[in-house]
Amino acid sequence: MSLNPKTYISDLRIAVICSSNMNRSMEAHAFLAKKGFYVKSYGTGDKVKIPGSAVDKPNVYDFGVSYDEIYTDLLAKDQALYTQNGLLHTLDRNRRIKTHPERFQECGDKFDILITCEERVYDQVLEYMENKAPSDNSIVHVINIDIQDNLEEATIGAFLISDMCIMMAKSEDLDNDIDEVLHSFEEKCERPILHSIAFN
Repeated sequence: MSLNPKTYISDLRIAVICSSNMNRSMEAHAFLAKKGFYVKSYGTGDKVKIPGSAVDKPNVYDFGVSYDEIYTDLLAKDQALYTQNGLLHTLDRNRRIKTHPERFQECGDKFDILITCEERVYDQVLEYMENKAPSDNSIVHVINIDIQDNLEEATIGAFLISDMCIMMAKSEDLDNDIDEVLHSFEEKCERPILHSIAFN
């Protein structure tokens, strides 16, 4: 895919991935898009799971159900609860970015950078990349930064991911410089970073 340099601040193709493509990946998606990056976001779970009326009663949806439909469903179930816990606000933001949650294992797009928001998701992404038939063997960097799945941490995480992407975008040879870039970023953000190389 050729990217118009006038449209994006970098030619890096970035995907941000969490479990349900609802909170952490969408917050980072919004941040990176505003900064001018080419970015998409995904989840790796079997279903989209978001908090419900009790810990053992999550709301569960299929990937592909629109953010609009989820918003309407939660509104009907308990408007006060889902306003208070921020889910309606989150869904409102999400539907301004794209129509529905997407599952990473079902996307056919190629990326230079895959950023995951928790180690379990990182493992799922690596497993998928290792088992799928490579198309052109171009390198993709898989990077994990642990972000707790709540609204406040998702905002902090989006700032950190944005900073990391800006550092990577400044490199003239990322494949060569990435260890150095990630080491500098890790020292700056004081969170452990995982990094592996996979192939498209």
